[in-house]
Amino acid sequence: MLWAGRSAIEIAAAVRQGEVAATAVVEEHLAVIAERDPRVGAFRRVREQAVAEARAVQERRDLSELPLAGVPVAVKDNVEVAGEATRLGSAVTADSPAAADHEAVARLRAAGAVVIGLTNLPELALVAFGDSAYGTVRNPWDRSRTAGGSSSGSAAAVAAGMAPIALGNDGMGSLRIPGACCGVLALKPGAGLVPGPTDDWRGLSANGPIAVHAADLALTLSVLAGDPSLAESWRIGRRAEPRRPMLRSVWAGDDGVWEPPPPHDSPEPFDLRVAYAPQPLPAGLPVDREFRAAVRGAAETLRVAGHTIVERDRRLPAWLGPATVATWLCRAADTVRAVAATAADRRRLERRTRALARAGRVLARLGLDGRRGRDRWAGYGADRWFGDADVLVMPALAAIPPRADRWGRRGLVRNVLANVGYAPATGPWNMCGWPAMTVPVATHSSGLPIGVQLVAPPGGEPHLLGLAAQLQAAHPPIRPPGLS
Repeated sequence: MLWAGRSAIEIAAAVRQGEVAATAVVEEHLAVIAERDPRVGAFRRVREQAVAEARAVQERRDLSELPLAGVPVAVKDNVEVAGEATRLGSAVTADSPAAADHEAVARLRAAGAVVIGLTNLPELALVAFGDSAYGTVRNPWDRSRTAGGSSSGSAAAVAAGMAPIALGNDGMGSLRIPGACCGVLALKPGAGLVPGPTDDWRGLSANGPIAVHAADLALTLSVLAGDPSLAESWRIGRRAEPRRPMLRSVWAGDDGVWEPPPPHDSPEPFDLRVAYAPQPLPAGLPVDREFRAAVRGAAETLRVAGHTIVERDRRLPAWLGPATVATWLCRAADTVRAVAATAADRRRLERRTRALARAGRVLARLGLDGRRGRDRWAGYGADRWFGDADVLVMPALAAIPPRADRWGRRGLVRNVLANVGYAPATGPWNMCGWPAMTVPVATHSSGLPIGVQLVAPPGGEPHLLGLAAQLQAAHPPIRPPGLS
């Protein structure tokens, strides 16, 4: 294989310069999917028409100006793709095709990307597992383990080399959890930066990119956000002034000519105040010893890179956990109400989905919907707890991913305990709308990757991308064994 496993930046540069045809790149990735996905289950639908769409990209008059020229992208199956049904991991949803692309997909296509498939997710994107009526997404590192969720298939597809970039979304950690499970980068943008999913969970959920390389993640984020300065922010940890404005057709900005980013190299030095918290979770939520060590190791890497490092020994407030869980359950009830309008539809939902929604309805009736906790955390709690740091490094997960079982057939207690037990550290940052991402930095004794979570105040995406690039320079990405 010549192009599967290459970065999005390398692929786009080769297509723009005529070294390879976009059709050849897409055909090769489709062949990789055909060979690997039966073992992983990342895709609900593989789009053979992607070859024709790649041919159309190849014939575009502005090919030399496309930042993602010919780059295959996998899209989570709760984001609309024109001509495709959006099934949300559920047999209850309609099989009628979407009339138009979601704005995030439209921006990727305008930039030259080619949608090669729709990726699996748990029913209605409600949990941190990857099982649904369409199959179970397995972790490419250990196929007995879950790939996380809810952007399960998107993270697994990137980790297994079936796509260089993917689109997912994150309502309580649904990008960062599978990113950490599968050993890839995944970024939840801050509120309002990227057009959000159709059901944005009352502002909790954001669309965001998944990639192997920090430069790819930054470029994809810049396309999704319509902000070209983000494309090179991984190099310097801040928004760069674009050398020239980008094309309106790609970026919805002023007319101009897009200049490709320079070749891969190390990020430029910059100095941030970075706090690290190996165990920030409230009492009763332990963090795996090796995960705590990875946080300390990441902090030391950033200290060597020139940043000011301070340990944060305080724990998140005890009230935040119950407020986050209540918010999650009430949003589950909202989603079920919108998707399953009739009693017959509700009976067709999975046992897990019905149980989550039922719990959410009960909490809402009791006035325990998490709203006061969310307002308190977003209004002043997060800022006070975060302190004067530019970025916080903390665990992305508390334990290794659970087994890739059919969790949808289980009830409320087992699903909630399993979710909270292994992935309790991401939801708070949805509650306040701050940007956060996961970066793989080590390998667990189980053989699974360990990702740390980076969090920044609003507008801090460039800082996250810059630190991710520095961590990757010290801990280069590796691929799961046994899939080549």
